[in-house]
Amino acid sequence: MTSSAVVVSDVSKSFRIYRDRNKSIKATVLKRSRAKYDEFWALKDIDLEIGQGKTFGLLGNNGSGKSTLLKCIAQILEPNKGLITHVGRVAAMLEVGSGFHPELSGRDNVYLNGAILGMSKGEIDRKFDSIVDFSGVADFIDQPVKNYSSGMYVRLGFAVSIHVEPDILLVDEVLSVGDMAFQEKCTEKFADLRRDGRTVVVVSHAVEQMRSFCDDAAWLRKGKLMGVGSAQDVINEYADQAHNISQPSASADSSASGPDGAETGHAKGHYGSGEATIDRFELLTGNDGEVRQVRTGDPVTIRMHFTCHQSVEKPIFGFHIEHDSGFLVWGHNNEQSDWTSPPMHPGKGSVDLVIPSLPLRAGVFRIGGGITTDRNAKTVDAYLRALTFSVGSGDPFESVGVAVMHSHFDNLVQGK
Repeated sequence: MTSSAVVVSDVSKSFRIYRDRNKSIKATVLKRSRAKYDEFWALKDIDLEIGQGKTFGLLGNNGSGKSTLLKCIAQILEPNKGLITHVGRVAAMLEVGSGFHPELSGRDNVYLNGAILGMSKGEIDRKFDSIVDFSGVADFIDQPVKNYSSGMYVRLGFAVSIHVEPDILLVDEVLSVGDMAFQEKCTEKFADLRRDGRTVVVVSHAVEQMRSFCDDAAWLRKGKLMGVGSAQDVINEYADQAHNISQPSASADSSASGPDGAETGHAKGHYGSGEATIDRFELLTGNDGEVRQVRTGDPVTIRMHFTCHQSVEKPIFGFHIEHDSGFLVWGHNNEQSDWTSPPMHPGKGSVDLVIPSLPLRAGVFRIGGGITTDRNAKTVDAYLRALTFSVGSGDPFESVGVAVMHSHFDNLVQGK
């Protein structure tokens, strides 16, 4: 079993919300009363464990207590009750770029911010070139940071923080830092930390991106722990609640049971007639098995797992990939191929779609699909946005966009 890096035991934290606050001792004497306030409980009886070497996500709406919990783990705030223990050195990135002096150059601020975060001068000397390269501000490193754009400012702050290399790294809303290319660097750095056995705790509203790199997650609502477990399961539950997707009942929706009246086992957010239900998708590579991170040009297989409740004579299996921004990139079903599926019979099963060379450029994507019949006229089950994965740069490398075309240049003609 994985040992715990952080243990949160029965933690609660409250703040005072003042309704009539005395602004001076004189006001207190004249009013002959103390300031009036309400007790606001940001956290209520939180219990959870974060395993060593895991990337752990904290989810929830604004005001749910995510950042408060992170600050309690970082020992910036002290809980009203309960206990938090951790193993190893902790570094917190709660406000990227805090500690920068606007009049100093980027170079000076690297040393200033690094010292605030606990690095020695010798350690910063060794890591300086790597920090600057990661931030992408090498051409401006000797300019005052007051002249930096907001993106340059936060990229340099993040680059310093990520090079602290603690045993436990606490990160608040880092996925909103910088442009898409820089966010890909951040994701790759998280993967490096995980491979090194370090623990990362992330607070973010970028739910779909968290699917691709978090091992486990917890979901908070109004200071209470609503769920904790594998990232995929917790994020699905959180997304369903956020979109008011609930389990259909037999009385409310005929898709809750199959045509013969048997329970179909429809998961939340699915829809269809119910003769079969899609259980999950897997993204597979030949060498690594199931993965969530691949590279351009990798051979991959998308596997759809399903449960058949009643025979389907001529099933059509469809797969699609959607970009994280929401537009549909690609789709394919076996009616458009030379492969014809045999009839489906009751029981568990799976079907594979093989992509010999993944033609996607770096980015975050989502897999979904469905089972239809009657020449696509009838949906047996559909499961949208079922699995999120990230793509890193690979071979071939082409400049921009979401797809690679295996293009090449040829035949420059001049002087006609």
